[in-house]
Amino acid sequence: MRTLIAEAYHRLIEKGKVVTVEAIKNSIAGKDDSLMSLCSLMEYHNSECADGLAKGTMKNYYTTQKYVKSFLKSCYNGDIALSELTYKFIIDFERYLQRFQPIDHHKKLADNGVMKHIERLRKMVNMAVTMDWLTKDPFAKFRKHFDKVERNSLTKEQLCILENKCFRIERLAQVLDMFLFSCYTGLAYIDMAELTLDSIRTGIDGDLWIYTNRIKTDTSVRIPLLPKAKALMEKYRNDPRAISNGTVFPLISNQRMNGYLKEIAEICAIDTDLTFHIARHTFATTITLSNGVPIESVSKMLGHTSIRTTQIYAKVV
Repeated sequence: MRTLIAEAYHRLIEKGKVVTVEAIKNSIAGKDDSLMSLCSLMEYHNSECADGLAKGTMKNYYTTQKYVKSFLKSCYNGDIALSELTYKFIIDFERYLQRFQPIDHHKKLADNGVMKHIERLRKMVNMAVTMDWLTKDPFAKFRKHFDKVERNSLTKEQLCILENKCFRIERLAQVLDMFLFSCYTGLAYIDMAELTLDSIRTGIDGDLWIYTNRIKTDTSVRIPLLPKAKALMEKYRNDPRAISNGTVFPLISNQRMNGYLKEIAEICAIDTDLTFHIARHTFATTITLSNGVPIESVSKMLGHTSIRTTQIYAKVV
């Protein structure tokens, strides 16, 4: 029976049909006649791409899927056939995202956040076009538009304020240490959270280096372990939570981390939002480029796949 179900599933996908329990039953019985739906396409795309894309990327696709399903539930009775996917649908979805009011702690989507979800939906629809499940690309006339975002970073003075701040509250002290470690290594949150002692090795120069791969792009990076970063890391060498997880630092969710960073910024009177993006920008500008490190070296340490991305930081210096 499992073989029949699997064969029916793939038969439906290949023919551009809606994959449901009823559709599988009908396929086995030889009487399937439904078209591939948008929800089925998203499920298929995310299932097929899960092993080939980074966890963070897949998390973003699942979030986009959630927004699309919310829109479909609100305006289309829960789902539509791919044949009903039009340019108007895309424009309406864009407006829905722009007006969407989160009921939890999350902020309202900014214009670039809206475009990111549209961009991911487009990639899923492109799969349908490639697989011949759609004869016409509904995105053909759509033009994405991103707002230019200024790449903020901490100044030397702001960094000094944070370095000299001592918190009695343990959670704030730990989050500040991890943020500063990112400022001195350029590691993204997820890369720092999963960093292990095995990744710290002695380089050919005799100094300690971080040898790891960026989870977002699977790019190999080599980063010199600066004295301040080493001191921060050593504070947690005997931390039971870090030892239990096999990581350099105890694990704190990114969601909680951002909330604590906001609290730290208010206490320290830092007028820049503290995020791990800001920490990476600080490493790129204040720590490296401003001190004469070649942009090619900075690009490699940040794990950028294109030096053009790093050149954005160079314009700030």
